[in-house]
Amino acid sequence: MYPISRHSRRLSLRELSHQDAEEVFAVYGDARATEHMSFHPRSRDEVEAIVARFITSATMDPRQEYALAVTNTSSGQLIGVGRLALDPHQPRAATFGFALRPDTWGHGYGTETVRLLLACAFEDLELHRVWGARSPHNTASARTMDRAGLSEEGYIREHIQRDGKWRDSVTHSILDHEYRNALPHKESQDV
Repeated sequence: MYPISRHSRRLSLRELSHQDAEEVFAVYGDARATEHMSFHPRSRDEVEAIVARFITSATMDPRQEYALAVTNTSSGQLIGVGRLALDPHQPRAATFGFALRPDTWGHGYGTETVRLLLACAFEDLELHRVWGARSPHNTASARTMDRAGLSEEGYIREHIQRDGKWRDSVTHSILDHEYRNALPHKESQDV
């Protein structure tokens, strides 16, 4: 499916463009934004290569990855990146992740981003299961996933290696029927 476009009251998901590299760098190049991720802050060149890879993957047939710009609906400014990656070993399943600029934290944009990604997964792609993993120390992400309707499943032991040390991850998931049952309560609606 290309292009993807989803909107909520304050945010939009759209396909990435090469012009987004500098704004993506404000996320992937920031030590605070990557603190709980599997990687350290990226350089500008690395971010340009990542954005180029995301753009190329968007036109693959069949498409397996949906890396999308998260933008402020009123200003159009990119505030983050959301991603769905189809799982080749599980039919109708995907992993998801997101990262937002630290200056946007604390305003509910994370929950709104996750809800938009779930709408894309369940309404556009007709998936059955979506799951994501977070650092056990990322309590803000835990609250975000809970508010978005995901259930905490458990731990993947020694899942991520960073700075020569192994770190566990906490997994969260939601199923299509759980998503549908929560629809009257969700804030994100396609416009």
